[in-house]
Amino acid sequence: MAISCAPGLAPAVALFRSLGDPTRLAILRRLASGEARVVDLTGELGLAQSTVSKHLACLRDCGLIDYRVHGRQSLYSLARPELMDLLRSAEQVLAATGDAVALCPVYGTPAGSPVEAGA
Repeated sequence: MAISCAPGLAPAVALFRSLGDPTRLAILRRLASGEARVVDLTGELGLAQSTVSKHLACLRDCGLIDYRVHGRQSLYSLARPELMDLLRSAEQVLAATGDAVALCPVYGTPAGSPVEAGA
């Protein structure tokens, strides 16, 4: 039996799905410190240009980041700086729950996986 999402929760579900990817979180964290070009992000995050561009498009489509054109390049920035307050609150919840979330049998990461190891 499928559980349907209450109508008012759909936007929150979409927001948390957009934040549920480690690459997108890394991009957001980086943009919290200031504007960046795709080339900056690829170098700093060690990711392929196509990967960074795909995640930037997702975050842009969600309204979480914005960009401005400067010459032939685009400079990306947070569209919603209050997003960092949300992420700080999430870090506080994680600190309070210890390993419970990370070890959750449904949503957690198995011990020793690349995500847990910071890869």
